[in-house]
Amino acid sequence: MSLLETIKKPGDLRALTPEQLTELATEIRAFLIANVARTGGHLGPNLGVVELTLAIHRVFESPKDSIVFDTGHQSYVHKLVTGRQDFKTLRQQGGLSGYPDRGESEHDIVESSHASSSLSWVDGISRANKLRRLDDRYAVALVGDGALTGGMAWEAANNIAGDKDRKAIIVVNDNGRSYAPTIGGLANQLSGLRQQLDKVRTHPAYENAMDKLKDKLKDSGPVGSFTYKSLHATKKGIKDWWAPQGLFEDLGIKYIGPIDGHNLAAVEEALQQAKQYGGPVLVHALTEKGHGYAPALADEADQFHAVGVIDPTTGKPISTSSAQSWTSVFGEEIAKIADEREDVVAITGAMLLPVGLQKMAEAHPERVIDVGIAEQHAMTTAAGLAFGGLHPVVCVYATFLNRAFDQLLMDVALHKAGVTIVLDRAGVTGPDGPSHHGMWDMALTQIVPNLRLAAPRDATRLREELRESMDVKDAPTVVRFSKGSVGEEVEAIDRLPDGVDVLARLGDRAAPDVLIISVGAMSELSLDVAQRLNSQGVSVTVIDPRWVLPMPQSVISLAARHRIVVCIEDGVRAGGVGSRLRTEMRAAGVDTALNEVGLPTEFLTHGSRDQVLERVGLTAQQVARDTLAQVLGTKVPFARPLPGQELPTGQIPKL
Repeated sequence: MSLLETIKKPGDLRALTPEQLTELATEIRAFLIANVARTGGHLGPNLGVVELTLAIHRVFESPKDSIVFDTGHQSYVHKLVTGRQDFKTLRQQGGLSGYPDRGESEHDIVESSHASSSLSWVDGISRANKLRRLDDRYAVALVGDGALTGGMAWEAANNIAGDKDRKAIIVVNDNGRSYAPTIGGLANQLSGLRQQLDKVRTHPAYENAMDKLKDKLKDSGPVGSFTYKSLHATKKGIKDWWAPQGLFEDLGIKYIGPIDGHNLAAVEEALQQAKQYGGPVLVHALTEKGHGYAPALADEADQFHAVGVIDPTTGKPISTSSAQSWTSVFGEEIAKIADEREDVVAITGAMLLPVGLQKMAEAHPERVIDVGIAEQHAMTTAAGLAFGGLHPVVCVYATFLNRAFDQLLMDVALHKAGVTIVLDRAGVTGPDGPSHHGMWDMALTQIVPNLRLAAPRDATRLREELRESMDVKDAPTVVRFSKGSVGEEVEAIDRLPDGVDVLARLGDRAAPDVLIISVGAMSELSLDVAQRLNSQGVSVTVIDPRWVLPMPQSVISLAARHRIVVCIEDGVRAGGVGSRLRTEMRAAGVDTALNEVGLPTEFLTHGSRDQVLERVGLTAQQVARDTLAQVLGTKVPFARPLPGQELPTGQIPKL
């Protein structure tokens, strides 16, 4: 039996010797490489936090002590030592989540995979512990240096620092590419000396002595006060030269480090010091993303931040797709646009590669701005750039638009700023789970005055609609697209004067039954539904509005000429495109029955995109079956009766 197999709960780690801990760390890395290679997932980040996670669980007592993982993609080691070692179906439907999940374990706290929130959780948990007089409990955050680029983290740090009696520990996993542990004999000597100094600085007796000296000097008149300020400034200057404390000490949070995050003994000693201090402490650990795995370390792009199915020996993908991705189509087109227009500037939030901006950045580095994990800042910066005469393009995942909604509404839309917002990974994204699905964007943007929303169905329409968005100078525009391969081109048989594409007209055009409105990537499903209905004698028209906001007038006119309208979208039904269409139809006096087909207002658990859509009934078979029943009058909403027919509910007419 391996050492890892003997670890059933965090407390089991405390019985291990230093030699066994080293062996366990090696086993864990081998386990992660073998298993994540088989399923895909976040490999590099987890290889980098093995020793940090072991040390945290040895020093603190989960679940009594609360351990919060910022973003949560680096929680695989935590899962292993809390009794979850079946990784065969990681990130697959019915298997382990790729993030912390309260349904899996009492040791998991924060399920959201959005970054920079962990310090706020720790602020709240530590406050609750203090108010409930649970003085033996600690709240611990493991947060990456990348997440500290988010303003929310600093808002929380400011509040944590305001109360020196709270047992809040912030462990910074600093794996930034510009940071690396200094090596060599002198560095080792300095590191050892820093640890000795940290021991002194975090000891309660030291703090008591310093407080007494400060009070005595301040109480002894102007000379004493001046002496205190001079000594304090000298002390701070020496500390910052010796081991930079950064903003944390300025805020009032005790700083320990930097330490080698792969030296288990050093990390454990630092955490023990932080624990004994009794107040807010930051432990700064330098780590290496992908540590212990040569293919990850050789990956200059992101050191295997997230991988698909790979060969565990070489790190090479097992299979590669020749199909073009939505992201790459956007990346190519925005680079061409930037070549043609000097006023175009792209903004991203620490995701230059994932959102496809690398090509533009290589050609026009001065016009690609990475603001870090700060979507709110990105949106308001865009408003400022627009005011300055440029056309900014804000590129984020659809799920992260949620974080910048206030800025979109009040800074961009209110000020009529010509800003294009490109939303990657819109709709159901699959294995990353509830907080990564981009399913709220269309509902959120419906309520923004004057906003224009495009949902391209294929690569040609993405290029086309992106360019159209660039010509809007007095309002925000949104272009959204899915994750993964872009699929085959879906050509229109006609384009109406207001830009609406007609994708199909099947059956009796003089007496059409069903109008299907296909939103974005749902065109393939919509056409499948149309074929199924037509095979049952139902006449169908399928249209793609291309721009779903504002709602084109021809959509309303077509709705009036059909017996029932079916709007199919991969966003939430509540407040979505179908809901907006209903409002527009009623305002125009059109009383045609309307069925909104989309996602329920639920947090959808992980699985493949097809599995998730099937779970919620968004399949061609189910939509066709429901629509046929509505045409026949056996399911609400009932289609408008045929001319001359007044049918009671439930009576099946002849088609």
